[in-house]
Amino acid sequence: MRQQANGPTSSGTQTPPASLDRGLAAPLTPSGASPAPIVLNEQNDWMSWDSLTIRIINGLPKWVTTLDLWYACNQHGSLDMIEIFEPRQGQRDVTARIRFRQGQEEPVSPKSSQSKSLVSAFHVCALETLAPESLDFGIMYDPSTMMVMHENRVSKDVGISFELNLERRRIDVCFDLRVIDPRDKGSQLAELPIDLKKRHLVGGLNRMEKYRFRIPFDQLDKVQEIEHADGRQGILMSLDTPPSFYRKAVGSSLISSHDPQATFWTEWDTWFRQTDLVYEPLELRHARLTLRKARPVIDIGRWTTYCFTFSRSEAKSQKYSSLRDALRDHNVKLETFANFKVVHDREPAIWEWIDKSESRTASSVSGIQELGEVIIPHLSFPVRYQLEVCISHGCLNEHNLSKDFVDRLVSMEERKALDVLEFVSEQKQRIFDPMTIFDINIPNRSATRAKIPHYCIHMRKATVTPSMIYFSTPTVETSNRVVRQYSEHADRFLRVSFTDEQFQGRIHSSEKETNAEVLTRIKRAMINGISIGERHFHFLAFGNAQFRDHGAYFFAPTLHVRVKDIRGWMGDFESIRIPAKYAARIGQCFSTTRAIKGTGVDVKTLPDIVLKLDDGRSYTFTDGVGKISKFLAQLISSELGLQFIPSVFQFRLGGCKGVLAVWPDAGQKEVHIRYSQYKFAAVHNGLEIIRWSQFAAAALNRQIITVLSTLGVDDEVFVRKLQAMLEYIRCAMWDESVALSLLQKYIDPNRMTLVVASMILDGFQKSEDPFARSMLRLWRAWSIKYLKEHARIIIEDGAFVFGCVDETGTLKGHQDALQNNPHAGEQARLDSLPEIFIQVPDPDREGQYKVIEDLCLLARNPSLHPGDVRLVRAVNQPGLSHLRDVVVLPQKGDRDVAGMCSGGDLDGDDYLVIWDKELIPPEWNHMPMDYTPPPARTLDRPVEDDDITDFFVQYMKNDALGSIAHAHLARADRSPLGVKDEKCLELADLHSMAVDYAKTGEPARLPRKLRPREYPHFMEKAKDKTYVSEKVLGQLYDQVERVDFIPVYDTPFDQRVLKAFTLDEKILEDARALKKAYDTDLRRVMAQHDIRTEFEVWSTFVLHHSGETNNYKFHEEIGRLSSALKDRHREACIEKAGGRGFDKLGPFVAAMYTVTCHEISEALAESREKKVVDGVEVPRRRLHSRSMPFMSFPWCFQADLGKIANTPPELLTGDLTMKQAEEEEEEPTLPEERRKRRHSSSGHNKVSPPTGVLLEEDTLQTAEGVTHRGEILELFKDTQQGEDQPPEPSSCAQRETSPDASSSRTIPQDSSATEKGFSAEANGVNTNPNPDELKSESVLLLDAGEDEDLIDFGDHEEDDDDVVGGEVTNSPITKPLLQQQQPNSPSSEEEKEEHIRQKEQQQAVQLGRRGLEHDDDDDSVDNDEDGDALSDSSDGDGEVIILESQDETSALEALEDLG
Repeated sequence: MRQQANGPTSSGTQTPPASLDRGLAAPLTPSGASPAPIVLNEQNDWMSWDSLTIRIINGLPKWVTTLDLWYACNQHGSLDMIEIFEPRQGQRDVTARIRFRQGQEEPVSPKSSQSKSLVSAFHVCALETLAPESLDFGIMYDPSTMMVMHENRVSKDVGISFELNLERRRIDVCFDLRVIDPRDKGSQLAELPIDLKKRHLVGGLNRMEKYRFRIPFDQLDKVQEIEHADGRQGILMSLDTPPSFYRKAVGSSLISSHDPQATFWTEWDTWFRQTDLVYEPLELRHARLTLRKARPVIDIGRWTTYCFTFSRSEAKSQKYSSLRDALRDHNVKLETFANFKVVHDREPAIWEWIDKSESRTASSVSGIQELGEVIIPHLSFPVRYQLEVCISHGCLNEHNLSKDFVDRLVSMEERKALDVLEFVSEQKQRIFDPMTIFDINIPNRSATRAKIPHYCIHMRKATVTPSMIYFSTPTVETSNRVVRQYSEHADRFLRVSFTDEQFQGRIHSSEKETNAEVLTRIKRAMINGISIGERHFHFLAFGNAQFRDHGAYFFAPTLHVRVKDIRGWMGDFESIRIPAKYAARIGQCFSTTRAIKGTGVDVKTLPDIVLKLDDGRSYTFTDGVGKISKFLAQLISSELGLQFIPSVFQFRLGGCKGVLAVWPDAGQKEVHIRYSQYKFAAVHNGLEIIRWSQFAAAALNRQIITVLSTLGVDDEVFVRKLQAMLEYIRCAMWDESVALSLLQKYIDPNRMTLVVASMILDGFQKSEDPFARSMLRLWRAWSIKYLKEHARIIIEDGAFVFGCVDETGTLKGHQDALQNNPHAGEQARLDSLPEIFIQVPDPDREGQYKVIEDLCLLARNPSLHPGDVRLVRAVNQPGLSHLRDVVVLPQKGDRDVAGMCSGGDLDGDDYLVIWDKELIPPEWNHMPMDYTPPPARTLDRPVEDDDITDFFVQYMKNDALGSIAHAHLARADRSPLGVKDEKCLELADLHSMAVDYAKTGEPARLPRKLRPREYPHFMEKAKDKTYVSEKVLGQLYDQVERVDFIPVYDTPFDQRVLKAFTLDEKILEDARALKKAYDTDLRRVMAQHDIRTEFEVWSTFVLHHSGETNNYKFHEEIGRLSSALKDRHREACIEKAGGRGFDKLGPFVAAMYTVTCHEISEALAESREKKVVDGVEVPRRRLHSRSMPFMSFPWCFQADLGKIANTPPELLTGDLTMKQAEEEEEEPTLPEERRKRRHSSSGHNKVSPPTGVLLEEDTLQTAEGVTHRGEILELFKDTQQGEDQPPEPSSCAQRETSPDASSSRTIPQDSSATEKGFSAEANGVNTNPNPDELKSESVLLLDAGEDEDLIDFGDHEEDDDDVVGGEVTNSPITKPLLQQQQPNSPSSEEEKEEHIRQKEQQQAVQLGRRGLEHDDDDDSVDNDEDGDALSDSSDGDGEVIILESQDETSALEALEDLG
C-alpha cells in the first residue's frame, strides 16, 4: 500500500514532504468489526504542522466507510476530514484522503491563512483565537445593567475559546458546560416535576458537555468594551436574534455522525444543532411549545447578551488588538461601556400574574406579607397574545414587567390596550420601562378596525425557530374555505411557520443527523401543540403550498368544535391509505381562494381523454381541465373586480380542483367537471377561485438557457438580448416612450408594470412626482436583480400563460414515429410537429389580440432535461378564437404535450411559449423523460395524525429539491455536454422524483457522486468552492451590475392634484387618520416578511424578503397580500368619502394625496436641520426609507389620481356637473399617443354582472338533485369506490384509435356529445337516463387525478377502420354504440331544433320561477361555431372508455358483451 502526505512547511506554504513510511498493521475489516490501526512512523517535522493530509492510494476494500477509517486513525490525532474516492475508469482500488488538524475546529483554505485588513495596513490571521476567563449569558435589564442568567468560568475542566474567523466573517465561541441538577443550587424539590423526582436522584444526570455558537458580523451592530478596575477587559455583545448553537457529539451520537452511505466526513459533522439546554431532556417529550421556558440551563433563544472577560495579559496581547481592528474594519462599532452594572437572575413574577385567572392565597405571592385572598388579574386572549408578540420580538422583557403593568392593561378597554401593544411591537425597539408605553401618544387607530374585504380574514401567525417562537400581530390575508366556514372561531386559528433562526431563512434538508434535535422540536410542536395563555393550539393541517414552505395551521378547540370535527367537515378521506396523498387532499381545502358568493351552479361531468399503451403506461390529455360557461365567467369577473373576462380560472369546488376554460357549449350556469379533477367527496361550500388567466411576459431563466445552449443556441444570442434589455432599462429612466414600451411589454405576473405605465401616461413621471419616480427606479432595480441572479431575460415574442386542452379535437398531436425517428427528414419532422393555439395582446394595436402562427418553443419551469423544451407549431383555429391569454394544447397524439414539458399537466400549470426565431435550437424535440412517479408508500390501516406529522418532518429533512437543482446547474455548466451529461440526466430524474416527493412520500436522495466539488461563480457559493465559468451563464452574470434602489423624496408633489380641490380641515383630518391606519397595516406586512420598503409591498417588486419561500411563489403571495391591503383601505376610504361617485371620492383622494405631501414636506424640513450626537452634527432625519414617512397611501386610487390630474379645473370646481363631465370628457390634456395607449388599472371599471340577473343562493344541481352550501358534494358516485379503488363501469364514450397500432384511447368527436347532464329541469323531468341502467355497459380506464396512477379496468378491442384522419366515422360499429349511448339525443335537424326550443322553454320557466329575466344575448343556449345546437342529454358519466380491437369481429363481440 502506498501513502502520500502533504503539510505546510515552516514558511506556511503547502509542499509535499519527504515520503512517510506508513502502513496498515492489518487489513481493514468490514464495518462493525474492529479495524486495525494505522501506524505512523514518527517524524519530527510533521508532528509540529497545523495540519497533515495523508492519501491512501491503494489497498482499501470497496466496502470501507468513513467510520472504519475514523476508528483506524482517531488515536493518532484530531481528525478533521475523511474522504473516500470511488475507483475511476481503468482503476481497481478505492482511495482515500484523511486530514489531521491541531487546535482548529474547522478547516481553513491554505490560500487564505492570512487576511488583509480592509482599512489598516497590516495583516491578521484568518483564524485568531483568544482565551476568555469567563462567559456570562443574560439580558439587558436596562441600558446600563446586564442581568446575568448563567455564569461560565474557566477551570481545570472547563475551557472557553473566542475565535475570530475573518474568512467566514464571524465569531465562533466554544465552551465547556457543566450541567448540574438545579436542586444542587438550592432549588426546592417541590418545584421540580414529580416524574423528575421519581426518575433520578439528586445529581443523577450531572454531566459535562461541549457547546459552540456562531455570531456573524452581520448580526453585530456594535461591541461594547468594559474596563475593570483590576485591568481585565470585558467585551459585551447584545444581539437582537439568537445565533446558532451546536453541541459536540459523544458516544453513540459520534458514531451517528458517519453516514454509512456517505463518502465524505468532516469534524464539523460531530457538532449537532441545539434547541434547548435543559437538565433533563426527556422532560421536553410531552411539553407544549410556549414562549416561557421552564427553568432552562441556558435559554439560547432569549438570553442573547454575552459578556466575555479577558485577563490583563490577554487584553494587552497582539491578538486582542487585532480583534479590535478587525471588528472596526468590518463596520462593527467599538464603544466604551461606562458605568456598567450587573444584577443576577431572578424569576419574573409576570407569568404568575398572567398565566392564572383564578384566585389564589396571598402566601403564594412574593412580597405580600399579609394573608388574604388576592384576585389575579385576567388578560383577555387578544391582549395576552399581543403582549407575547411584544415579548417574543424583544420590545418588552418579562423581567421588567410588574403587577402594576398588568393591572393597567386589565383596566384598559381591550381595544385601547391592543392599540398600545400593537404600536409597541411595530416600533421594533426595546422599552426598558414598560409603564412608559401608557404615556405614548398612540395615533387614532380606530380606522384599523375598518371592515375588511369579505374574502379576507385577520390571521395570527407564529414562527417557530430552533430556539424561539415568535408571534406576529394579526394581519389581513386572503382566506380559505376552512377559515371561512369557521369564521366565528377565526381567532382560534394560528398559522405556524417552521424556519431557521430569524433572517437565516428556511431549514435546509440534510441527510446527516446534525439537525435531528431541530426536527424533534418541530415534531414535538406538532404533537404536543402550542400554548398561548389559556389556549392550547393543536395541529390541524397544512395547505399544499404551505407544506413546501414548512408551514401548517393550528387550531385551539372549544367544547363544541374540535380539530377532528373540522377535518370531518372537509371531506371523506377514510379510504386514503397514503399519508402523502392524505395530507395533499386535506391541504386542498387550505388553498388561498376567493369565494364566489350567491351563484348557483349546474355541474355536469366530462370524460377524460386517455391514451393507454400495451406496456401499461397511460397518458391523460385532459388532466385537470374542465369547462365553464361565459355567463358564469362574467359573474366571477364581476365578483373579482376584473376589467376583463378571463378564458381560464383555477378553481376549487367541493373536492374538485384544476382549471375551468370558458367554452360556448357550456350552458348558462354550467360547470363541466372531469374525473381527473374530482379528488374526494367534500362539503359544497361554493365555487372558489385561486387564479385566472392573464398575459405575462415570457422570461428565460438559468435552467431554460442551459437547455437551449446545450441544444445549440449560440451564446451570442443570449448575450445580445441581455445587453439590449439592459440598454432599454437604462433609457427608460429618462425616455418616457421607452419606459412605456417596456412596461407594457414586460408584464409581470401581478401586472404591476401596467400600473406604473399608467402613472407615466397620466403625466406623473413628467411632473416628477416622488412616488412615480420611485416606482420606476424600483422596477429597474428589480429587473436588474433578476437578470443578475436568475438570468431573467424578457422575450418580447413570447408569453407565460395557463395551459388548457383543445376540446374541439382539431389540433394535431405529437407523433412518436416521426418526432423520435432519427432517420426521418427535417421537413417531415417539421410537418409533423404538434400544434398549439395561442392568442395574445397585439402590441401594435391597442386593445386588440393576435393569433400566433409560427414555430414556437413550449416549456414549463423547471426544465432540466433536454427533452423538456418542445418545438411546436402555433396555428390559427377559428373554433378556438374565444380563448385568450392561454396556450391550447392538443388532445391527440401518442403522448400528451403537457406531460413532455417537465411532466406538466393542465390543472393550473403555467407554460412558457416563445416564437422568437433566434431561440429555435438546431436540435429539437429530444426524447422526453419518463415522468412516471415512483410507487407511493401505502399503509395497511387508516392514516393517523402521527403519520401526517411524521411525513411533514421527514419532508423537511429529506427535501433535496433545491440541492438537486443546484447540482444539476453546476454540473451542466462544467460539462462540455451540458444537460446531456450522464450525471445531469441522473440529476434530472432525481429532480422529478423530488418534485413528486410531496405526493408519493418517497424521497429523492442525492448521492455523493452527483454532488459537485466546485460551483460556477455565478452561483455565488463559498470562494474556496468556486471557479470562473466561461459558458453562457457566466458571461451573462458578468454583464450585469447590480443597482441599489434609492427612493425619491426630494422632488415636488404634483400640483395638478394639490390644486384640484379646495379642501377643508375635516376632510384632511379624515384622510390623515385613514393614512395612519394604512401605514400601520403596511408596516405589519413588511415586518412579517422582512421587506425593507413600502414601495416593494405596494408594487410587489420585492428585492429582499425573509426567504421562507422561493421568489416565484413569494411574488404570487405578496401580490395577494398587497391586493388585499389596498382593497381593504380603498373600501374604508370610499365609506369615509360617502360613496364611489367621483364627485365624492375625487376630493377625498386629493385629500389623501395632500396629507401625504404635508408629511413628506415636514420630514424633508427635518432632514435639513442638524442635531449633535456624540459631538458630531448629523441631520435630524435621514432621507432613508426607514426614517421617512410612507407615501403610497393615495396611490391605492392610482386611476383616480390620474383622472384628477388630467381633468380640466372647471370640471372639478363645479362649473359643470360630473355627469356632464363624464359625457363630455375627451381627455383634452392627454396627447393623442397617451389616449390611445392608456391602460386602466383602477378597480372601479370592473366587469359588470350579466344584465337582468339576480344572484341566487349558492346551489349545485347534479344528477342526484340540488346540493346546497354546506352539504356533501359527490360526483361519479357510480365509479368512485375510494380513491385507490377501481370504479365500476357506467358509460361509454366515442373513441379513436391511435396512429400507433399498439395503443388506443378515447377522443370524443364532440365533447359535449359525451357529457352527462346533471341539471334537474325546472319541470322536474330529467332527460338523462339513470346512470345505474348503464352500469354494466362498458369497461373503463379512469384517471384519478394529477398525483394518482391511472387505473385500468379491463381491455376491449377496437377496429382501426373506424377512425379516418383523426375523426370517428359513422361505421356499423360506432353508430349503434352512439345510439345506445344517447337514447334521448335528437338525430334529425328537425329534432335538434325541437330540442333547442324545449330547452329554451325549460330554462325560461326555471329562470322565471327564480325571478330572473332571460337575456337573449347571453350564452344560455349552447351553440357550436356553426350555430348548430349541441345536445346536453348524453349519458357520459365522466369516465374514459377504452375499446381495443384488431378486427371488426372482435369489436362486435365486445359490443355484444356491452349489450
